[in-house]
Amino acid sequence: MSDQTPPPADPAGHPPAPPRPPQPAPGAQTPPPSGPPAGGAQSGHAPKPSTSFGQGFFGALFDITFRTFITRRLATVFYVVGLVVIAIAFLGYLIAGLVAGFGAMRFDVATGILLLLGTLVLVPVLSFLAVIVLRFWIEAVVALIAVAENTGRTAENTESV
Repeated sequence: MSDQTPPPADPAGHPPAPPRPPQPAPGAQTPPPSGPPAGGAQSGHAPKPSTSFGQGFFGALFDITFRTFITRRLATVFYVVGLVVIAIAFLGYLIAGLVAGFGAMRFDVATGILLLLGTLVLVPVLSFLAVIVLRFWIEAVVALIAVAENTGRTAENTESV
């Protein structure tokens, strides 16, 4: 057994700080770091800038080589347009269901009440599910484009073997 005891904690109850690594003497040369350079590149060259954000929107839109993607830039627009379409459909189905329910009450009260309740329950639930599906598809496409962009950057930054 050793006779070493841990240093006491300070009065505030904090544990002692870990020991610092030894510092080189002033004027001494430090060896170069081993391993690949910072940034993940295997060569000493700086990584090339990505072309996916360097072009303007119309330059990327008319890029016939498809080296730049516009999907990430348009994802917000697609989502907002999809939400507007879902909201319009929600209002249309809600109004149509309410009109049908009140119209059916003239002939059969029970059928009219069932139509009204069905409309008030199903239309919001189905609209909510439509928003979830819209978000899912847009996120899936954006994630796929992000994978493609990152793969392209990785290929640019690695040298051929």
